[in-house]
Amino acid sequence: MQFADYFVLVFYLVGMVAAGMVFASRMKNSREMFAAGGRSPWWVSGLSGFMTMFSAGTFVVWGGIAYEKGFVAVAINMCYGVSALLVGWLVAGVWRRLGVDSAPAFLRLRFGGSIVQFYTWFQGTIGIFAVGGAIYALSKIVCALVPLPATHLFADSETGHLSVAFLSVTLCLVVILVTFLGGLWAVLITDVLQFVILTVSVLCVVPLIVGRVGGWGAFVDALPEGFAAPVSGDFGWWFLTGWVVIHFFKIGGEWSFVQRYTCVPTVRDARKAAWLFGVLYLVSPLFWMLPALVFRVLRPGQADPEQAYILACGMVLPAGMMGLMVAAMASATASAATSQLNVFAGAFTQEFYRRLFRPDAPERELVLVGRLFTMLLGGVVMAGALLIPRYGYTTFIIDLTTLLTGPLVLPTIWGLFSRRIGIGAVWATTLAGFGAAVVVKFGMSWEGLAGLEPLRPLADWVAAHRRVADLFPGIIVPLAMLAVCEGLAREEHPGWARVQAARRAFRERAAVPVSTLPAKMVGVTLVLLGLVTGGLAIRDREDGATLAAATALLLGVAAVVFGFARRADRRGGSGETAREPTDFDHE
Repeated sequence: MQFADYFVLVFYLVGMVAAGMVFASRMKNSREMFAAGGRSPWWVSGLSGFMTMFSAGTFVVWGGIAYEKGFVAVAINMCYGVSALLVGWLVAGVWRRLGVDSAPAFLRLRFGGSIVQFYTWFQGTIGIFAVGGAIYALSKIVCALVPLPATHLFADSETGHLSVAFLSVTLCLVVILVTFLGGLWAVLITDVLQFVILTVSVLCVVPLIVGRVGGWGAFVDALPEGFAAPVSGDFGWWFLTGWVVIHFFKIGGEWSFVQRYTCVPTVRDARKAAWLFGVLYLVSPLFWMLPALVFRVLRPGQADPEQAYILACGMVLPAGMMGLMVAAMASATASAATSQLNVFAGAFTQEFYRRLFRPDAPERELVLVGRLFTMLLGGVVMAGALLIPRYGYTTFIIDLTTLLTGPLVLPTIWGLFSRRIGIGAVWATTLAGFGAAVVVKFGMSWEGLAGLEPLRPLADWVAAHRRVADLFPGIIVPLAMLAVCEGLAREEHPGWARVQAARRAFRERAAVPVSTLPAKMVGVTLVLLGLVTGGLAIRDREDGATLAAATALLLGVAAVVFGFARRADRRGGSGETAREPTDFDHE
């Protein structure tokens, strides 16, 4: 990278922290910090959910698979879109209609406190630890672009580049600071900004890299045999089907996604947020994966698959735009990390500290405790960034998703609709799923349970179909356990009546104006980025046209955003409010 790239990257990092500082003084109570006061615009929540699924791992894991196996990487990512559309149709509106501010609040009403404590501690450690893997993935990409003298303080003596460990810790500190300062509002706003940066970067890369190979026709003609197929090897149709089901559970019931449905004003807004998430994931994966796919044609077998994406970008992007692309990857990673930090800091604050130690704690104290938990969980993220590489990042992410998502999340979604299951069914499903995951992952080897001769055919099948076999404990076992528990239960569980009481008490406030501050901050950021790329276009005669096109795109989108914000301000003035106004109403 050149000086202009470093300038853009530093500008982005400073901007993220500034976005957090804008909201620092506005965190008057825990509901603002962890639920955005229930007033997030639906499009902000939808884009935030989209970015929460994203990270640098998207480029490292799926970009690597695109380079090695082809268009199957596009098909895998489109599965998220199908899952999110189903969630919008079936689940998102149910979450908002309950009138709760979070998934833990629902679980306490429906099943009681024990499962909430378990989920808080287990997911708040394992899930947050996994976020560190995304930080590592980003650091690995960036460090490959930053050569340093072997004697430099921050250099890795083995690679001659910036130290991955040093950059991982630095990025973790930025993520912690943003979440610490601004709560969920800062997370939502930075997610939207990150979406904009990501989109602009990818839209610049795709035509340049396709042009380098000679156009779309030349690219298609040069593809290796089978590269255009939607399935490949372990990633067959059964895997794709299971991937849709697993991510229906994840997007519909994982706490960070539920937060996006409960922080909007109305049921319709919750559905629209999920549908926006789904549509974006149906249309955008082709654009993300194209650089890695084209790079396979340009440099077959000459790259580390995990670095194929960033090397493709480096081949075509001018100085300054490469920094913007790295900022986009940093944006995606920061989005996933800040979302997880905020939701679990909220869970520890409300379900651990407040519930067990200080039931009457004032709101200002809860905000302070929430920030303390943010810092502590940030330490877990750092640990993940430093330790996950020893396991293998790609393997870790796929294993964690396929093996544990179902047992941890499916009971929550089932409980939204079932009158009869209780805490026993939740514990049975979770423990059975975990047990099946251990057996499939570690027992079905010749040294494990497969050492018994009758189990050898099963072990051989598992070894030959590892990806599909991993879906068994994630889908079949939890579904079977819950179906059995549903059939055996004869009476309505008391938790169902508590949930229905909360549902009856909920009243939509469709006339309450949502904050236009997110749109205004996005517009200002786009203008600033446009000025930066415009300045680079003036300096760079060789690639000035590309930079000028990026500038026009940024400023054009900024004009549209400001237009929507002005219209929303005019509409908001006539709506009646059912509560005291907050600082956000007057932005």
